Amino acid sequence: MRHTLPIAPQFYVTAPQPCPYLAGRMERKLFTALQGEGAERLNNALSQQGFRRSQNVLYRPSCSDCAACLSARIDVAAFTPTKTQKRIARRNAHLSRRATSPWATEDQYDLFRRYLDARHADGGMADMDVFEFAAMIEETPIRSRVIEYTDPASRALIAVSLTDVLDDGLSMVYSFYTPDQPKASLGTWMILDHIEIARENDLPYVYLGYWVPGSPKMGYKSKFSGLEVYVGGQWQKMTDPETFSATIHPLSTDPIAEQVANISLPDRHPTRR
Repeated sequence: MRHTLPIAPQFYVTAPQPCPYLAGRMERKLFTALQGEGAERLNNALSQQGFRRSQNVLYRPSCSDCAACLSARIDVAAFTPTKTQKRIARRNAHLSRRATSPWATEDQYDLFRRYLDARHADGGMADMDVFEFAAMIEETPIRSRVIEYTDPASRALIAVSLTDVLDDGLSMVYSFYTPDQPKASLGTWMILDHIEIARENDLPYVYLGYWVPGSPKMGYKSKFSGLEVYVGGQWQKMTDPETFSATIHPLSTDPIAEQVANISLPDRHPTRR
């Protein structure tokens, strides 16, 4: 099904498929292609409206009777680490960070496979081969970086994040890490380090993807102070995770045509400076 605004881009809706976060539910996505000379502006504009990037596609959940998935970001200025997060930062302070161009390597893929086999063996990416992995990393029409974390002593690759650089922050597109160090809390550590990178570059936000109330897989995101979620067409501070519901309701989601009509698109011909 296609839905078109008076100007490009065109928006489409995926067919329903099983939800990876809440058992017994079906998910559906609203998406558009990310291409052409306006890709950077489109990615910035739609990221601020709850969309996420996957290769050359921008998407947002649009389930017919469920609105549990909420885009989440951390307000860097409002973030204060907890005692547990401080311990995690100290525990991983020895790791070395290196930001590179979005180019896939064998070491990255080996780590990716070990991560999936240990943590997401039954997930949608479980069968991804090396070519599909390379496409995930390299097929980006915008400013993206691969941030690698290594152990200086062993020179082993410990963790990787594919990260987009937006006008107003960093977007953690996909991250993975060694499954052999569960006490290191590497997933949390990478978010903490991205907060530091954002501060170093005067970027106000770190975009984390979706937070889903009722999903154990996503519970860690609500533990970060300064968290904001995109609800009802605007960002709002996360005060108490318990106030958000994953209840199904037939009026949870606006009709697709209304959703598309309410999307703010960037100026196709911005003023040159």
